[in-house]
Amino acid sequence: MNFWETITGNDLTREWKAFEVRAQALPADHRAAWEQIKAHLFPYGDFTGRNLMPIMDGALGLLEQTAADGQSIDEVLGDDVQGFCAALAGGEGARTYRDRWRRQLNRNVARKLHRLGG
Repeated sequence: MNFWETITGNDLTREWKAFEVRAQALPADHRAAWEQIKAHLFPYGDFTGRNLMPIMDGALGLLEQTAADGQSIDEVLGDDVQGFCAALAGGEGARTYRDRWRRQLNRNVARKLHRLGG
């Protein structure tokens, strides 16, 4: 990956399009699960979403493998897709971008208050 691709995000666009092509080859129930996985994983992404690409690749690979093995989506993910995605993103307590921004804002406000008070 070169500097220009990193700045413009062209590498992510190509990778994302490849994911979608792979997802189209899945059975309907696995494609629906893919859409749910994407929706539940996006809050765990950083500003660019680059940190999610390996996670998305792994999740899609799991769906492809289980479809090839003839497993139903319920056997693979159960009924808690959101919990599955939280586990993929780093555990139940994984921080979202909102949590990171909230912590940063609180830290900045505390610094400003400390300067005013002391």
